[in-house]
Amino acid sequence: MAPGEPFSQRRIGLTGGIASGKSSVGHWLAQQGLPVLDADQFAREALAPGRPATTSVMQRYGTAVQAEGGAAVDRAALGRIVFQDPAERQWLEQLVHPIVRERFDQALSLHAKTPAVVLMIPLLFEAGLELLCSEIWLVDCDESQQLGRLIARDGLSPAAAQARIAAQWPLSRKRGLADQVISNRGQPGSWQAQALGLLNQPQNN
Repeated sequence: MAPGEPFSQRRIGLTGGIASGKSSVGHWLAQQGLPVLDADQFAREALAPGRPATTSVMQRYGTAVQAEGGAAVDRAALGRIVFQDPAERQWLEQLVHPIVRERFDQALSLHAKTPAVVLMIPLLFEAGLELLCSEIWLVDCDESQQLGRLIARDGLSPAAAQARIAAQWPLSRKRGLADQVISNRGQPGSWQAQALGLLNQPQNN
């Protein structure tokens, strides 16, 4: 947890590396009745047809990122560009991250009276959003598992998958920054007992 004023609300920052299992844990937490505020969803909304950020992306990359019909962004094509070029990735992050942060502020305001909420943020540390959270959970796995899962999930080549992993801080760096580490190295769902134990712990204010 980053230093700051104690929270009256429990805000669980859920993070990890790409393909480490964050979404599975987030879905499980939603099933337990917690609101899950999803940074990826907010980013997708920011690049929906007709949004200002979408216009900026279209102006920068043109038909290279236009989906069929021309109004929507082809996210796969955009990903191929930004994960191959750090400067382009930085440009996109500078465009989208402030929008995502604003959406978190709006959503947290709507849930102000909810005892506990989850903020699922893949780039939580990279974007400096620790102060939004009262505690941070890292979903962890071995780097080899991360690579294999990403290739299987997204149908990427090993090189393309490695480029996406390299675009984030390594899990080894994040482990030392998280308040809690959930191991997702075992069989699917083996992390649930860990997550339940953490969920039942009181918040340390």
